[in-house]
Amino acid sequence: SEFKDLMLHYKSAIRTVRTKLEILNDELSLKNSRNPIEFVKSRLKKPASIAQKLRRRNLDVSVKSIKENLYDIAGIRVVCSFADDIYDIAEVLASQDDVEVVEIKDYIKNPKPNGYSSYHMIIKVPIYLYDVKELIPIELQIRTIAMDFWASLDHQIKYKKEFPGAENVSRDLKECADIIADTDNRMLKIRKIIESSTAESNVNEENQ
Repeated sequence: SEFKDLMLHYKSAIRTVRTKLEILNDELSLKNSRNPIEFVKSRLKKPASIAQKLRRRNLDVSVKSIKENLYDIAGIRVVCSFADDIYDIAEVLASQDDVEVVEIKDYIKNPKPNGYSSYHMIIKVPIYLYDVKELIPIELQIRTIAMDFWASLDHQIKYKKEFPGAENVSRDLKECADIIADTDNRMLKIRKIIESSTAESNVNEENQ
């Protein structure tokens, strides 16, 4: 069916981007002698939630409507060790010839009011099938381990709706988000100090 074909296209696009990320991780780990990417997760939106989203926006439930209106059918989450890795990965991906950047939302520089922090990119990548080349959109979320840990708890609350003490939980979570952001920054500073001292000692050894 047309819908199954479409899902295959999104699946192929996910594979394409996952491969790009693997290559990028290998390359950056050679350059910086550490892996910037901890892990990569991908998902395809389920048919029921696709239909629900279209109906919520008063749009047709059709393949044509999906293609024209939804950019988050295919999603990839890239979890990094440090905050600067996020921008390195985003920059390299955006600079690739066959990647078209549709939209960027930087919730790291501007977190959401509840404390949510992540770097969102919508990109289009080409897929090559038997008789077709097509540009397919994918939503990327790039974040640190700490941001991901925070987001998983926030996600649970979203589906809980009302429960006793919900306001306190939201306040505590917001406070945790601030602490996490601070910790991410401090860890990055510490890593940079270690790196610069290692570089200095290497230079000193060479000069001896």
